[in-house]
Amino acid sequence: MLTPPSPLHRVLIAGTALTALAALAGCGGPSRGHSDEALGTKAAVMPAQPKVRTVQGLPGMPPLLDPTDVYAADRANRFSPVVKDFPSRVYVPNTNSNTVSVIDPKTYEVIDTIPVGVQPQHVVPSWDLKTLWVNNDRGNTLTPIDPKTGKAGKPVDVHDPYNLYFTPNGKYAIVMASLDRELVFRDAHTMKTVKTVPVSCYGVNHADFSPDGRYFIVSCEFSGELLKVDTERMKVIGQQKLPFHGAMPQDVKISPDGKKFYIADMMADGVWVLDGDKFTEPRLLHTGKGAHGLYVSRDSREMYISNRGEGTISIFDFTQDRLTKKWRLPDGGSPDMGGVSADGKVLWLSGRYNSEVYAIDTRTGVQLARIKVGSGPHGLAVYPQPGRYSLGHTGIFR
Repeated sequence: MLTPPSPLHRVLIAGTALTALAALAGCGGPSRGHSDEALGTKAAVMPAQPKVRTVQGLPGMPPLLDPTDVYAADRANRFSPVVKDFPSRVYVPNTNSNTVSVIDPKTYEVIDTIPVGVQPQHVVPSWDLKTLWVNNDRGNTLTPIDPKTGKAGKPVDVHDPYNLYFTPNGKYAIVMASLDRELVFRDAHTMKTVKTVPVSCYGVNHADFSPDGRYFIVSCEFSGELLKVDTERMKVIGQQKLPFHGAMPQDVKISPDGKKFYIADMMADGVWVLDGDKFTEPRLLHTGKGAHGLYVSRDSREMYISNRGEGTISIFDFTQDRLTKKWRLPDGGSPDMGGVSADGKVLWLSGRYNSEVYAIDTRTGVQLARIKVGSGPHGLAVYPQPGRYSLGHTGIFR
């Protein structure tokens, strides 16, 4: 959990108290009075300064670059040495075509089509950034793609891999086995099963981690529930039903300051705002029909929310704590999952029911391109992206 800041000491404003403090300062008290002495003034009582919040992370987790912003490592074009020579591509899993379309973001053209397993759902960057894993849900395999060459490797047998995440210390991969109703912790490199955690909800789907990495929040799409999971113990420690009849929670993202989780809900047509630490009942923020994907801007100021059911993208301002804009795709569409370009200038989203991909200018909301791909495009990955390591999905980087 986060270690709270030390409270400010209260100074009683009374004549006797001031006299006592002045006496202490004159008798070699706190050294903070020395700067005043150097200026030829009497020692003054300075108010105690609040300490910067620190994060006691999951053992083995790289420390946050900025305790007040979990996305501080994701600034525009701040690449890890691991990925600096990888070509920029957009990898689109076509769920109904059993392929991955590869787009060159400079030309907006499909330059390759990679055959994969049955029903690929998401393309997921590995924790060490070296591999892209295609989640072949019904094919019960993960297909590795080398992002340096764009070539697919030998599939790895993994049952029901609807989605894939990694613990912040890089130790485990977590398979969201939606139909199996399980969270399966596997070795992050070999994908060998370490522990299987059965769950009582239906449709484990998406997730994100607390700033310290010690727990993560999971959405259960088909039963309208949320789970809170202890990362190190690999154990469900909280479960709640969303207060909306027919709720279908989707993507999950944490706020830059780590204080709130946002959960898109395609049936409630908005985003749930949750206090992850307390895990109390969340409040609903209405965004648009079919709210689905959540993506944070490179400067950590805004979040892009894809509303699949109405062909729009809502913009949420973290500082103002409110929705500020809504962009509408010309000629409609079904914006789903995706990611932000490395320079932060383009938002890429799959068009789930339109066999296409959208490129959207993040400054103006103007559609830059609409690219035809295979059938049922879903969790596309923009790669490479800035960041030191990946927590999974289509690219959650720290």
